[in-house]
Amino acid sequence: MPGSSTLVGVHPRYRWEQPPTCGTVETMPPRDVVTQGSAPSTAIAASAVEVAKEYGAGDTAVHALRGVSIDFPAGEFTAIMGPSGSGKSTLMHCLAGLDTPSAGTVRIGDTDLTGLGDKAMTELRRDRIGFVFQSFNLVPTLTARENITLPCDIAGRDVDQQWMDTVVSRLGLAARLEHRPSELSGGQQQRVACARALVGRPAIIFGDEPTGNLDSRSSAEVMSILRAATDEFGQTVVIVTHDPRAASFADRVVFLADGQIVNELRDPDADGVFEVMRHLDDNGVVNGSADGDSRSGALADEDQ
Repeated sequence: MPGSSTLVGVHPRYRWEQPPTCGTVETMPPRDVVTQGSAPSTAIAASAVEVAKEYGAGDTAVHALRGVSIDFPAGEFTAIMGPSGSGKSTLMHCLAGLDTPSAGTVRIGDTDLTGLGDKAMTELRRDRIGFVFQSFNLVPTLTARENITLPCDIAGRDVDQQWMDTVVSRLGLAARLEHRPSELSGGQQQRVACARALVGRPAIIFGDEPTGNLDSRSSAEVMSILRAATDEFGQTVVIVTHDPRAASFADRVVFLADGQIVNELRDPDADGVFEVMRHLDDNGVVNGSADGDSRSGALADEDQ
């Protein structure tokens, strides 16, 4: 748009109360330029099959997940939403190997996480999964550069400097690499966390409320970066968020209630996401439907 600043991969459906600007973030090609003529990916980056998670036992048992089945195609951006206690964070933690399901199967690619020992699980999280947390999780005594390369350093792998330079340039961090976290704004710290997740070229990036501690402008920057990671780098991204505006950056939004998937939106906008959330209650009822099928998209198909 003439006279306005362009953010990395800004989603055309996304609108903030104040147009976010960030002159240090390099502009990326728009989505239609990147994806034009490309065939949809059929590879599955992560999946859950009949995953259940219970805490406690007997009358006091809490059923956080109730037989959830869902696929996350490679190169796609998915947002997971739902009311408090719906199971959205539990699902992400099980998918990322941070928690163990009580029943069912979780896979990253072809690897079944439910059969992995502690060492193999640690190596999988380190080598194949990237994380972006709400609280940034940067090491305060390390510089931005050292935080970005930390997973590779721990794994004993050489950093692909050309790839790192590309990521750092796209995220507008070139002038901040020698700064420690205390010398960076919240938005800059979360950009460092995004760079750390991207530099290792993981199979999938999980974001747990990645904009939860940020103002609207910094939130727009971070979501634009994650959107561009999918569009330009082909990165698979899955986030949990409570914010319809953040969710509108995704290719699809999956809604949970009472431990089950109850709806799904494709090519969402913030208003559409808000409308689904407005009708979503703790009984898993969406738009008057109460289907027990937890397969993603079952209710969405009926609504169309």
